Amino acid sequence: MITFEKKTRLFHLRGKNYSYLMYVNQAGFLQTLHYGGIAESDGEFFAAQGAPFAPDASNWNFDMSFSEMPSEYAFFAHGDFREPTAIVSREDGGVASRFRYVSHKIYRGVPEVSGMPHARSGGETLEITLKDDFSPAEIKLNYTAFEDSDVLVRNAEILNTGDRPFMLKRAFSFCTELPDGKFSLMRLHGTWGAERSPDVKPLGYGTVRLQSMRGTSSHQMNPFMGLLRANCTEDEGECYGFQLVYSGSFALTAEVSPIGRLRLQGGVNDMNFGWKLEAGERFVSPQTVLCYSADGLGNLSREYADFLRNYVIHPDYAFRRRPVVVNHWEATEFNYDNEKLFEIIDAAKGLGIDTFVMDDGWFGARDTDFAGLGDWYVNEKKLKGGLKAVIDRCKKNGLKFGLWFEPEMVNEDSDLYRAHPDWAIHQDGVALCRARNQLVLDFTRKEVVDHIYEMMSKVLKENDIGYVKWDMNRHITENFSAALPPDRQGELMHRFTLGVYDLADRLTRAFPEILFEGCASGGGRFDSGMLYYFPQIWTSDDTDAYERAKIQWGTSICYPLSSMSCHVSVCPNLQTHRTIPFATRGAVASLGAFGYELNLAEMSAEERELTKKQTADYLKTDELILKGDLYRICSPFTDDWFCEMVVSKDKKNAYLVCERLRGVPLYLPQTVRLKGLDPEKKYFIEETKLTASGRTLMNHGIAIPYLTEYESMILHLREIK
Repeated sequence: MITFEKKTRLFHLRGKNYSYLMYVNQAGFLQTLHYGGIAESDGEFFAAQGAPFAPDASNWNFDMSFSEMPSEYAFFAHGDFREPTAIVSREDGGVASRFRYVSHKIYRGVPEVSGMPHARSGGETLEITLKDDFSPAEIKLNYTAFEDSDVLVRNAEILNTGDRPFMLKRAFSFCTELPDGKFSLMRLHGTWGAERSPDVKPLGYGTVRLQSMRGTSSHQMNPFMGLLRANCTEDEGECYGFQLVYSGSFALTAEVSPIGRLRLQGGVNDMNFGWKLEAGERFVSPQTVLCYSADGLGNLSREYADFLRNYVIHPDYAFRRRPVVVNHWEATEFNYDNEKLFEIIDAAKGLGIDTFVMDDGWFGARDTDFAGLGDWYVNEKKLKGGLKAVIDRCKKNGLKFGLWFEPEMVNEDSDLYRAHPDWAIHQDGVALCRARNQLVLDFTRKEVVDHIYEMMSKVLKENDIGYVKWDMNRHITENFSAALPPDRQGELMHRFTLGVYDLADRLTRAFPEILFEGCASGGGRFDSGMLYYFPQIWTSDDTDAYERAKIQWGTSICYPLSSMSCHVSVCPNLQTHRTIPFATRGAVASLGAFGYELNLAEMSAEERELTKKQTADYLKTDELILKGDLYRICSPFTDDWFCEMVVSKDKKNAYLVCERLRGVPLYLPQTVRLKGLDPEKKYFIEETKLTASGRTLMNHGIAIPYLTEYESMILHLREIK
């Protein structure tokens, strides 16, 4: 619900358990007043509390106190020495700005964010218009609140109302302020094969900046920032989340002023950014999903998961049963032909697997990673009878067929590059920076995106394909487009991301029956922007069940379990060379969109029986993975155990997974307190045949039997009357 008190010019936005208040002060500036637990709509009280930080713009003696005024969209070079939200550079090079309130309106529904992912429906939106005193920049701030959620969705639009162009040197999506900076900051950092590790450090004074400059949201830093009070745990205490619905280079900043106030901002990364706005043109920033929890980090995660499932992921897939897939990459890499593929496909029969995914190597001259990218036509020398022969073999065994693409990339040894070398991102006179022997196509250019769309859509139209894996195996270098003039080179990174969104949107609309899975060398573009198009993302190239416990734990901080593709792979593991029991690999992978990444034809009889059991178990629990609430119990970062459980919304069913991570001497049986159950309900534990109340299971716990290092245990709980 959103209200406006005319007398005090106070806006009050309410979610399930939070209030967001701001007002227009006497100088005409939009000022943050409160963000947190539910507040009474007492306009005079809140306006009076804000008055000490409301400078009188008619009196120069007060202008310098802008540096402590809580701002909803911070200006630059006019008395506020903190980080600005936007920098508007006029033709004369002047950058001073001062944004004042002009008008507002309130309406049901969500704002249209053309060409970018966004909240799809629901909610109520407040639209506030600000005007710059010193330039023709008009800023529209959008706030969307949802009655059934504790998230607040924000973004900004900047319009050039003048008759001459100006340059945006920064155009962040949001700014908000809290009265103090006594928080620890959580970031989800990492690298290839070790993505989204939670790191929590005291905030302190000055500015902390989380960012990617790689052209993707990246393995190294996820576009999420958390703020945790000192008493915040998984289950108690106050915390905030700030998550960008964006997949390109981003920045999120937290700045504590000298007197202790906290300013939070973020959006498209302003490093080497410059966006030229001609007269009448508008720049639309990506959405940011703010979230508040008074009940710990676990509750914040569940709010994010519900919001993404209900309002961002496509409704046709958000709660649809996901296919159980087998991907042959770790079994064969590039070295395959019909015979090798048919062995794996035939071996899948009767195991409960329903989709075979053919990975890299089926197209062009693609027998190594030196050639073929960009040539999206079937290599029929390698695959006799083309894709149809493989698809027919899948159908014979009751399987659907999936296919791998890497649309944004090109090899120099390819027909596409030989015909259009200028389509690769490069700069004349600058040595090419290669990674995985490939270059990045210039998706700022419509003709490039159109060409890739036509090639991919031809393959998808001519073949019975139910699943696409969309990969991206390197980041952007050179930062130059041959198609952009000098004064627009700073637009490249964002325009590239818009090109990716354009292709993803067109393909998913043209082929709604195909489930598209995101991937970027594993988890290098795992963000809510991509989840708008792809309901699941390959969580990491690291499939080791010990490392995956950490990766999946960190990913679950702000993404739902159903968005994580999690596979059982061969041992010794190809990434870590560690050997972990087959049952444990299945247990950890069951906490996501489930599948296999190995050669089914080489499995032992015991592994085949375990596979049948794992796929059958997954069909019993996939409703929980798709719709349930996650409770993190034992952290793989601090405990000798990894333990998570998923509980149905009605509290009637639950699923517990535990993995012993480290063997220790003098081992004693462990008791784990369960979470999220109804204390008044009675639960039957299928594996132990025991019955207990939810109260006992949560207050006393359940004993874990002796497990050796890397052994696991799963429990299924259901309510009994």
